[in-house]
Amino acid sequence: MTVAPPAAPPPPDPPAPSLHRRLPGRRVLGNGAVLYWWVEVAFIAAYYAIYSAIRNLNEGGTSVARHHALQIIGFQAHLSLNVEHQIQQWALHFTPFVVACNYFYGSLHFVVTAAVLFYLYTPWRDDYPLWRNAMAVATALALLGFIFFPLMPPRLLPAHYGFVDTLAKYPTFWSFKSGAINKISNQFAAMPSVHCAWALWCTSVVVPRVKRNWVKVLAILYPACTVTAIVLTANHYLLDAVGGFVTLGLAYAIARACTRAGRRPVAPGPAAT
Repeated sequence: MTVAPPAAPPPPDPPAPSLHRRLPGRRVLGNGAVLYWWVEVAFIAAYYAIYSAIRNLNEGGTSVARHHALQIIGFQAHLSLNVEHQIQQWALHFTPFVVACNYFYGSLHFVVTAAVLFYLYTPWRDDYPLWRNAMAVATALALLGFIFFPLMPPRLLPAHYGFVDTLAKYPTFWSFKSGAINKISNQFAAMPSVHCAWALWCTSVVVPRVKRNWVKVLAILYPACTVTAIVLTANHYLLDAVGGFVTLGLAYAIARACTRAGRRPVAPGPAAT
């Protein structure tokens, strides 16, 4: 009697996909690191909420902020940089220009930065972690400046200094004197200028990556326009802008030393091979 051979065992079940493969919105970087767009959105929103809460809860005293403002004015006088009042007085003769600066100051700070973040995340995925971290570090360094060096902006100086709060006097989306903004906003968060740090960040991201020359020109002009807007609206001194640019430089150095995601290892040269 012939005995039938035993049946072959069924093939093993395929391994369950890893957690990275099960989650939606996955983007794999060149060195294998994984990003998720929804995690990035949540991180940025939470980070900015925490930053705003800490900034607005650490305003500092009025007398200290005024003392720091006089120090800035005195230092700028030695450098012949006290031109904020003259610039604003000239601009006040051109109301449409002042209104444009109000809207520029109140809106493009967020709109342009968000657009550049999206642009960087989409086609330049390997560069995104480094520049996202650079912006995060710059914002954190600025927060330290607000806490340890509260600074009264020109618009809050005594009337004999002659500055006009253009956000309050001319049309804009909002002003620091409106009820809700006045209660929750840190009026002395001026040094360094986050507007300028973020503007230079946008330029640094866009210029090396776009091909159209007119876009490069607009990106290069963006920090200069930002400095004009923050000074003309009497929200900052010129040195605040310098502080913002220096802050971004330090932040980029720190981020470059710490960021690994998206950065491929350097291939060995012929001698090492």
